[in-house]
Amino acid sequence: MITLTDTRKAVEFFEAKLEFTTGPVELNSTIESGEYVNIIDVRSKEDFSKGHIPGAVNLPKERWNSFYGLSKERSNVVYCYTQQCHLATKACKLFAENAYPVIELEGGFEGWQKHSLPIGR
Repeated sequence: MITLTDTRKAVEFFEAKLEFTTGPVELNSTIESGEYVNIIDVRSKEDFSKGHIPGAVNLPKERWNSFYGLSKERSNVVYCYTQQCHLATKACKLFAENAYPVIELEGGFEGWQKHSLPIGR
């Protein structure tokens, strides 16, 4: 059942969503513009080695507490497998709790691939 929503809450939600998420095409445009982007891939080491977003640093779950590759001086774009995967969301929460600025990539690596964007190996 769909219920009538509080529009004030909806505005707050969508403002936050815009502030803390980005899409694959937007991220690729930022990369292509030459702007430095700190990209963190929280998938397994094995999956990362099969292909990843160019320039990404692999930080699988068992190493999250090391904060390896993260920056406190710029936003960290974090991604996992798919839109339904919550690894990136969980990682973003942990990283933000430890004062790392984060943005989640919507669609994860699957979304990146669906747009036929470059793959690093």
